[in-house]
Amino acid sequence: MAAHNELGKKGEDLAVEYLSRKGYRIIDSNWHNGHEEIDIVAKDGDMLVVVEVKTRFSDEFGDPDLAVTKSKQRSIVRTADAYIIEHDLDVETRFDIVSIVFGGKEPKIEHIEDAFYPTL
Repeated sequence: MAAHNELGKKGEDLAVEYLSRKGYRIIDSNWHNGHEEIDIVAKDGDMLVVVEVKTRFSDEFGDPDLAVTKSKQRSIVRTADAYIIEHDLDVETRFDIVSIVFGGKEPKIEHIEDAFYPTL
């Protein structure tokens, strides 16, 4: 596995642990619809939460969440729509980002709730 893939997997595993400790119930991870993917699908109470995880070795070039561009947001929303349809869900949905930087002794984790709103 390439180093960036290993870093991404490590970040997603850490995000799952972090969200679980916050009381989120993890429903799915790495769910694919064609070439598009949702990193984490969770429940926060009755709210369905679609989580994009961005992981970096450092924040030298800015916070990782800045990589979630408008184009990436549209892709996440399309994929979430497919997930909701496939699982026949009728729930409110929120889009979060978990940003992880492995730069110091401990990883820096930032959880941004309602990071963006669905637009197609």
